[in-house]
Amino acid sequence: MKELKERILSDGKCFPGGILKVDNFINHQMDPKLMREMALELVRRFSAHKINKVITIEASGIAPAIMVGFYLDVPVLFAKKKTPSTMENMLVTEVYSFTKNRSYSVCVSGDYLTKEDHVLFIDDFLANGNAAIGIIDLINQAGATLEGMGFLIEKGFQKGGDELRSRGIHVESLAIIESLDNCTITLK
Repeated sequence: MKELKERILSDGKCFPGGILKVDNFINHQMDPKLMREMALELVRRFSAHKINKVITIEASGIAPAIMVGFYLDVPVLFAKKKTPSTMENMLVTEVYSFTKNRSYSVCVSGDYLTKEDHVLFIDDFLANGNAAIGIIDLINQAGATLEGMGFLIEKGFQKGGDELRSRGIHVESLAIIESLDNCTITLK
């Protein structure tokens, strides 16, 4: 997606260790117009799928997921990183965070993710695919159907995209980073 790629190159910041910081327009301060355009593009790319629910993991995936859910006119569910004492019928899985260098439990209520659901997963980044694998586990526990996975930015030099695609999952990424070597952002 041209607008996103231009914004990554103009406003993104690279840090050692393969870290791309886009917090000034995606995952801290957000550009609503860009978010709308990204959501519309993801809706277009998944238009052939029967989707009745969007799912994400808190927190950075919530904004794009809400926008996609709005345009699809379906509910949006986010997996919580902290187990609420009031959640009933809980489905839980473990996810390793590359950014935070630790594992954590994520959960959703089985009341909101069921075997009737045809789910689209939306997130801001795809790197090693750990969050996506965790969501797949939750979807499988619920007996729901995964229709696809959409990401704003994919780190193509990490294994997540290849892993998900090798499973036959419809994966769409609006921008793919080919390299962050020497803190230079190279797009595919």
